Amino acid sequence: MAGSGLDALGTRTRLDVLGQSLSYHRIEGLAPADLPVSLRILLENVARFHDGTARGDEQVRAILARGAAGTPVDLYASRVFLHDTNGVPTVVDLAAMRDAMSDLGGDPGLVNPVIAAELVVDHSVIADVFGRPDALTRNVELEYARNGERYRFLRWGQQSLKKFAVVPPGTGIMHQVNVEHLARVVMVEDGLAFPDLCLGTDSHTTMVNGLGVLGWGIGGIEAEAAMLGQSMSALVPKVVGVRLTGALPAGTTATDLVLTLTELLRAHGVIGKFVEFHGTGVSALPVTDRVTIANMSPEFGSTCALFPVDDETLRYLRFTGRSEEQAALVEAYAKEQGLWHRPESPPRFSEDVDLDLSTVVPSLAGPSRPEDRVPLDQARARFRTAVASVRRHGPNGGTRSAGPATVVIDGTPHELSDGAVAVAAITSCTNTSNPAVMVGAGLLARNAVRAGLRSKPWVKTTLSPGSRVVMDYYRRAGLVPDLEALGFHLAGFGCMTCIGASGPLVGAVSEAVAETGLTVTSVLSGNRNFEGRIQPDVAMNYLASPPLVIAYALTGTMDVDLRTEPLGHDPHGEPVYLRDIWPDPAEIEAVTAGSIDPAMFTDAYTNVFTGDRRWQDISVRATESFAWDENSTYIRRPPYLDGMTREPETVKDITGARVLVKLGDKVTTDHISPAGAITASSAAARFLAQLGIPAQDFNTYASRRGNHQVMMRGAFANIRLRNQVAPGTRGGRTRNFLADGREDSIYDTAAAYRAAGVPMVVVAGEDYGGGSSRDWAAKGPALLGVRAVIARSFERIHRSNLIAMGVLPLELVDGGPQDLAPTGAETITVSGLESLNSGHTPTTVRVLADDREFTARVRLDTPREADYFRHGGVMPYVLRGLLAHPTEADQFETGSDTQVDPGGNDDAYQA
Repeated sequence: MAGSGLDALGTRTRLDVLGQSLSYHRIEGLAPADLPVSLRILLENVARFHDGTARGDEQVRAILARGAAGTPVDLYASRVFLHDTNGVPTVVDLAAMRDAMSDLGGDPGLVNPVIAAELVVDHSVIADVFGRPDALTRNVELEYARNGERYRFLRWGQQSLKKFAVVPPGTGIMHQVNVEHLARVVMVEDGLAFPDLCLGTDSHTTMVNGLGVLGWGIGGIEAEAAMLGQSMSALVPKVVGVRLTGALPAGTTATDLVLTLTELLRAHGVIGKFVEFHGTGVSALPVTDRVTIANMSPEFGSTCALFPVDDETLRYLRFTGRSEEQAALVEAYAKEQGLWHRPESPPRFSEDVDLDLSTVVPSLAGPSRPEDRVPLDQARARFRTAVASVRRHGPNGGTRSAGPATVVIDGTPHELSDGAVAVAAITSCTNTSNPAVMVGAGLLARNAVRAGLRSKPWVKTTLSPGSRVVMDYYRRAGLVPDLEALGFHLAGFGCMTCIGASGPLVGAVSEAVAETGLTVTSVLSGNRNFEGRIQPDVAMNYLASPPLVIAYALTGTMDVDLRTEPLGHDPHGEPVYLRDIWPDPAEIEAVTAGSIDPAMFTDAYTNVFTGDRRWQDISVRATESFAWDENSTYIRRPPYLDGMTREPETVKDITGARVLVKLGDKVTTDHISPAGAITASSAAARFLAQLGIPAQDFNTYASRRGNHQVMMRGAFANIRLRNQVAPGTRGGRTRNFLADGREDSIYDTAAAYRAAGVPMVVVAGEDYGGGSSRDWAAKGPALLGVRAVIARSFERIHRSNLIAMGVLPLELVDGGPQDLAPTGAETITVSGLESLNSGHTPTTVRVLADDREFTARVRLDTPREADYFRHGGVMPYVLRGLLAHPTEADQFETGSDTQVDPGGNDDAYQA
């Protein structure tokens, strides 16, 4: 950066750590003392990759100006983090890119990760079997039987791609594995120390923010670009400072705190912003509470939710078996670079929010949004209001029955009313990473068993922790028998219920739902409860702490006041209240301290990349190109790059488009691309049935993301989706205006439009695309032929994913979906796009709906996003770059292909 006026940023300074001399790009001294820690990490990244040009200087100044200039910056990931359901299509795309490179006369070996890419297999196991001692064994057997083809493909990627490591099935949930083992906080390559900037294909990648790592979720397509050495272009965000004071009251949990913060920050408005915690209250929170909060950053709406490094961070690193050298490096680097938490000297933030921890009360969230917090003392009244609304809006638009319904289980009849708890799941890395709430749940179970209580027989009870360490300390504390006595047998180590892989309900309950319209609920210790996400038969879903999950399993209904009504009765007929069995905080602390030690983490992760015998027995050869099987129903070569040319095609205006789907506010990626079960009436099910696949083997949409034929048919197929083009319907239905407005499936209608050369648009309201980062919510519509999404506003990751697939995000300036397309029969034209061909990105464009004119803002926010769109998406953009500059493919190779296990173990893994 000589001559730039910012020479200090180009200086490598020495850092001595336990006798080892490292270098680093010093930012302390140039950055003002009150610059937020999150922006300091961005500043270091921009400084490290500064190319000596004025553009590089501009980016540095943009960060120092805290984004006031509106200048985008180019950020480079330190590592990319994936899971299997997003990771499989990512590796599919890399394999397809290798084929396309060969077709264009290039070297397919150039399509290869150039930074560390780590994938954890955790999203595929389903809670089919539950409430019995062999649940784990049976579910793992079913997992391998269903997913053998996908796992062989991942083994091919592990063998054939450099810098690509896989954590096999049965290890835990990716974010918990990241926090407990993979996260470095500070990385070292070739003697250079730098922050662990972790970008992942799951929106809850933010969980690692609780450990002082800056990271967030990106689309799978963006992840591919990052793996291939591409930068991610982004505007410098506003940083919202959340000052925490006080301490949590006795009887409250980290779950109650995170639900309170979700409500608070959603109301404040943090979409597209960084959140950074500070204040004396931070010091009162252990890292296990911090990662629970950071995990739910997507539910706030923020890009990330950072807790800076402090003494508690170092304690946790040592506690989870990280080496003393790593802890010392983190401490020295954080203090030298101004990344250390100093509650007495807070940064200057763009916006400020305060929370006194002593005001937090026991809470739930539901029945369909994480931000809809319900104080426990209001849970019954709020449930009754919510269920009345659900009854008015049944699955076919009719009125649902209020029950009761008679269900017979093991020969005994039970009368169930609306609100019956059908699923009670201790699940998700959000809470199972926190020993305090998990031990609290175990002690509550012990107290319940001693009082003679049992879970109700209609409740599906599951325990699916995010780490094997959880079961190790449960066994040491002697809590397993009590949990199992209530039906909470270990069902698997994976996401399971939290992502909708909850499996079938108790059979009689599903029959009652189908026959009588009974409205049943789920209670889970997860982070999301969107409509249709948890289980197709369950209409209402509540998020709660693990102890409250058990409490509701004991009552068997949401229509109860846990503060004033008994959970049940002891053998003498005496009532037992929640307060009678709620464990004392001192007991939780004592049991936790006596049951967990660093050796548990070291032992659990010693062979983290090796896997069990099933994984090791998957024998796959390393090959440059993947041998596609055209008969496969799991892994197919996608058509994105078919017929790709060396130069991009001309961008054209959109003329004569039809509205394929019109939606309201807060449509999530679960609505657009469901992850759960493939229902028998869906287009995807019909496709699989035609191939001879029996219904019991349909599996989930999440498991079939490597097959575009299934996923195209799954676009907009969520059974709770209300497409206003076809009012009164649910799921993937629309009207075909080439056939006099006849109602048909969205997939078949889109196929008819494509065959006729008719472009399509999606029209939507506020906050389109919230929730999971899944790339198929963009890929599916793109393959259907959707050219643009016209909405009132977009959630961050989904907007990026649309651009990455060549779909244009447009924000209506004057009106909403009802103004633009009152009936959905309107013909849509978008003009003003052709200036992109000359390198000019229009700020707004004109949208015509029949003869009415609207203005829409073009949400191509950076030059890189405009380039992606002009090239038709990220994949063709990257391929054309590799073809034009093949020698630059290795410019980010800063280390060898063999890396030391980040946990500090002696074994190395081939990445």
